[in-house]
Amino acid sequence: MSKGKLGLSTAAAIVVANMIGTGIFGSSGFQAADLHDGPTMLVAWLLGGLLALAGATAYGELGAMMPRAGGEYVYLRQAYHPAVGAMSGWVSLFAGFSAPIATAALLFGKYTGVVWPALAGETSAQLVGIALILAMMSLHAFDTVIGGRVQAVFTLGKVVLIAGFIGAGLLLGEGDWHQLSPRHGGLSNVLSERFAMSLYWVMVAYAGWNAAAYIASDLDHPQKTLPRSLLLGTVVVMVLYLLLNVTFLFAMSPEMLAGVDGQTGPIAEVGAATATALFGSRIGDAIAAVIALALVSSVSAMVMAGPRVYASMAEDGALPAVLARRTSRGVPANAVFTQGVLACAFVLVGDLKTLVTYIGFTLSIFAALAVAAVIVLRIRRPDAPRPYRASLYPIAPILFVAVSAWAAYVQIRWNPMNALYGGGTILAGFVVYLLTPARPRSVSD
Repeated sequence: MSKGKLGLSTAAAIVVANMIGTGIFGSSGFQAADLHDGPTMLVAWLLGGLLALAGATAYGELGAMMPRAGGEYVYLRQAYHPAVGAMSGWVSLFAGFSAPIATAALLFGKYTGVVWPALAGETSAQLVGIALILAMMSLHAFDTVIGGRVQAVFTLGKVVLIAGFIGAGLLLGEGDWHQLSPRHGGLSNVLSERFAMSLYWVMVAYAGWNAAAYIASDLDHPQKTLPRSLLLGTVVVMVLYLLLNVTFLFAMSPEMLAGVDGQTGPIAEVGAATATALFGSRIGDAIAAVIALALVSSVSAMVMAGPRVYASMAEDGALPAVLARRTSRGVPANAVFTQGVLACAFVLVGDLKTLVTYIGFTLSIFAALAVAAVIVLRIRRPDAPRPYRASLYPIAPILFVAVSAWAAYVQIRWNPMNALYGGGTILAGFVVYLLTPARPRSVSD
């Protein structure tokens, strides 16, 4: 492996760590509130995983063609226009990384409050979340390789602990398999708008399948490593998500997860609640501590990946040049700190559900555009070198775009204000592009 570069295992670990976080541990309760049916919930998780794989194979082709850090920013400026790439990078700064970092850090604070009641409460959760963000900023502003190795260890520990929770819960926990039986219409819900809303939560949980694309320049042999890491990481997470949701439903009925059995609303700390139901309060507290540690890995992965996008944009003149400056160890430290400050601000002003819906709606637009870029570039640049080609072309990218559009449409109907926040972020990105004197007016790379 080349000196100072990251290999397949670290790249796949970054994908896994970006994916397994707030979505799976914090939004299954919201999904249950939409459906109230276990089998339909599992169908949504299976479909979400297949869509993530479709997206991963598309990004694999794009990343192998253009092995440069930046993800959608690089792909969209090539396929459409530099303005579209710049807007996607702006969205990455806010909805792609800073808000998800805040969401994972805030949930970390909430789980910490479950373990140590003295730290319970919204203010304590915010302070603990900010402390975690600052710690991860310090780590990843120091050295890329060291940060990557620490990330790989975090992620391995996360996967082992989650697999242990699944095994212990299904084999030793006090659950009820009847809670996975069809109810409230069963699988007939699949064609309903409620299923689309449920799928929206699932797609938020799967967000991060494209994480390795953001650090392509830091990968060893990115033409091979990038596609493999995207697919490997996504498959691992898909299997874990399906089994983890089976465990959740074995522990608690959809009605309980949705908060209609004496609760005040959908359960946000799903992992802690189901662990308590399976093993009792003492073991439940221990599992909550484990989940809190898993969220550390998520925050670490996003703190590492995001700044590479902003540095890439700054190198092109699409953001202030100060964000492109790197330390002697090759780390875009200014970009790390900028992202960290924004993430801390999101922790202070946002709540979990609002943050998650804002993130999902905004990111789905540019993820769909990037997957569609595979088709656009096959038409516009048919002879371009493609070390890796997307599987099931063009069926997989078309399905990804169609389902993303459906979920976004339902989100606009049901939560117009959150959609408005996302649209405002995109519009702000376009304004920034127009006002940037050194903005790239054409694509030369």
